[in-house]
Amino acid sequence: MEPTGERFPEQRQVLILLLLLEVALAGWEPRRYSVMEETERGSFVANLANDLGLGVGELAERGARVVSEDNEQGLQLDLQTGQLILNEKLDREKLCGPTEPCIMHFQVLLKKPLEIFRAELLVRDINDHSPEFPEREMTLKIPETSSLGTVFPLKKARDLDVGSNNVQNYNISPNSHFHVSTRTQGDGRKYPELVLDTELDREEQAELRLTLTAVDGGSPPRSGTVQILILVLDVNDNAPEFAQALYEVQVSENSPIGSLVVKVSARDLDTGPNGEISYSISYSSQEINEPFELSSLSGEIRLIKKLDFETISSYDLDIEASDGGGLSGKCSVSVKVLDVNDNFPELSISSLTSPIPENSPETEVALFRIRDRDSGENGKMICSIQDGVPFKLKPSVENFYRLVTEGALDRENKAQYNITITITDLGTPRLKTEHSITVLVSDVNDNAPAFTQTSYTLFVRENNSPALHIGSVSATDRDSGTNSQVTYSLLPPQDPHLPLASLVSINTDNGHLFALRSLDYETLQEFEFRVGATDRGSPELSSEALVRVLVLDANDNSPFVLYPLQNGSAPCTELVPRAAEPGYLVTKVVAVDGDSGQNAWLSYQLLKATEPGLFGVWAHNGEVRTARLLSERDAAKHRLVVLVKDNGEPPRSATTTLHLLLVDGFSQPYLPLPEAAPAQAQADSLTVYLVVALASVSSLFLLSVLLFVAVRLCRRSRAASVGRCSVPEGPFPGHLVDVSGTGTLSQSYQYEVCLTGGSESNDFKFLKPILPNILSQDSRRKPEFLE
Repeated sequence: MEPTGERFPEQRQVLILLLLLEVALAGWEPRRYSVMEETERGSFVANLANDLGLGVGELAERGARVVSEDNEQGLQLDLQTGQLILNEKLDREKLCGPTEPCIMHFQVLLKKPLEIFRAELLVRDINDHSPEFPEREMTLKIPETSSLGTVFPLKKARDLDVGSNNVQNYNISPNSHFHVSTRTQGDGRKYPELVLDTELDREEQAELRLTLTAVDGGSPPRSGTVQILILVLDVNDNAPEFAQALYEVQVSENSPIGSLVVKVSARDLDTGPNGEISYSISYSSQEINEPFELSSLSGEIRLIKKLDFETISSYDLDIEASDGGGLSGKCSVSVKVLDVNDNFPELSISSLTSPIPENSPETEVALFRIRDRDSGENGKMICSIQDGVPFKLKPSVENFYRLVTEGALDRENKAQYNITITITDLGTPRLKTEHSITVLVSDVNDNAPAFTQTSYTLFVRENNSPALHIGSVSATDRDSGTNSQVTYSLLPPQDPHLPLASLVSINTDNGHLFALRSLDYETLQEFEFRVGATDRGSPELSSEALVRVLVLDANDNSPFVLYPLQNGSAPCTELVPRAAEPGYLVTKVVAVDGDSGQNAWLSYQLLKATEPGLFGVWAHNGEVRTARLLSERDAAKHRLVVLVKDNGEPPRSATTTLHLLLVDGFSQPYLPLPEAAPAQAQADSLTVYLVVALASVSSLFLLSVLLFVAVRLCRRSRAASVGRCSVPEGPFPGHLVDVSGTGTLSQSYQYEVCLTGGSESNDFKFLKPILPNILSQDSRRKPEFLE
């Protein structure tokens, strides 16, 4: 806490409230208790529980405590019995000095709700101090010509006790010349005067020794003595006289050491040594700690110690002026100390509550009291806190303030506040004190966990290993401690047919997701589920997020050939007319792949051929076409091995075997006509004759062959009717091979291919196509052949 002397800006001033509160409290009579000084520690003073009308248990419940003005722990409240007891021996003289009555002001502070009761403890004096004279011996010089009844002032005794326990009377040892008279000043103090009863004769007795006794009024009384030496002088008939009987001065408490307070002046009409005056202090109200010094020659009184208005506000001095002949005069000096604004305001914390739960309504954070030891305007104060904080000050009684929250606090916005309480007095210059309070805000579970994403998409390649970490979800909670600890879980799937418990699991602590078994893309391409995040607060708060798992395809399926069939039965033979031109569509290999994407992209390749270069396979659609013109020298039967390969990594493949048969003898109208040159129509006549002769011979030979064939056909007519088709699943007329739909042909084809049953020569019978097909760009149809 660093006090400063700068001016404080007026903010949240509560001075008017304080003035109104002081007026309201002016009529309240504080409770007064009394105790004798020097009473033993632990002695009973009062029963506060009865006086306040509270039960003993209520004092503890309401946090009762005793607060004194000077923060001294002289009193203690026993919360178990409700009794106010002494915490230490009290010394009235130490507490109050000469002030009477000696009153200790204190407050009884009750919280929940806040109440403050003012009280006073009167410390009664006991006679525990004896009168003491300032000197062991006093010397008086009395002229022998002094008249009877002359009064000689004596230095009075000092007794720290007050009232009747102070000095009440003076007496002197028996003698024939003097008696003592006890006088009372206006302030009630008693002082002795020596009165001459009989004339002195220096020649008879030059000096006298007397004992002066000061007696107090205690029971039993205490006393103190001092020796008085009386020197009998020759005649000195003028005593010093002061210009004023009373000097009243005012001195600022911040006056520097050595500064002049006042100058007293006396004069003596005598001359010579009898007119030489010396000054001395015969009495001071603060002899133990005298802050003044008197010049015996000049009568100047100067400061030798610092003054403090808050400690002693006034001083009383008795100044004696003595001449060389033994006569003296007396005056009084009253010094009033003026207050200056030299004390910074003080703050004492009575209670402090920290941390404060967030979301709480108006809550008391601290109860404190402010104080300024100066007086007047210098002691008036303004209390405030800085702007921009959710707190406010509420004035209470007896300069008590309550620091409370203005509303509910949010720990997630700010978990700690530094409150600076500023107290500024109204003196000149203004002094201020700053006190910082740190207020912590404790957490309440008011925030649900929040996922970093509302939905997550995870990718898993099929054929994964079980317990594979496939991804993670993450949620954060703005709360702290156990309120921020998040637990993850799988929520019941919305699809009741999804076996979520056998597919994935989640780590409840960190949100890691694991695949429990190997996934198959061809069976399950994707699935989704919801995960929950729950904190460990009370009550628990939770949130959820959507997780979508996409299964990535792996190249784990080889191509499968749909046509030609690969079922181990007799292969289907494709017929190719020898008259087919290059690019003639022989057949089409149709295959599929269970994978997806590029893993299912198929390419076709001719792996083996009986006669390389005769046939070719289109890489993208699997069509088998002739690569060149067929000739008589080409073999009739051909075996092709086609490789079907996917585009995966590594690629997978399958092979299929095609059997081709080159045939001729198709019906000429259906055969593609070669382009004859016009020159043949103009063959010379010799060629015509040769052709006619050759045709005649051929006709005879052909007739003989036809007769032979007819005989054989009659024999085998029944066998011919039961001939079997080359397709393994039944007779030809009832079965058609369809290669449409799943392949890549742009047209649909259907053929009837039958092998004559019982024929040892494996003759084929070709029927016309069920549907006409476009074979080439010139739109020529596939010819129809008969056996």
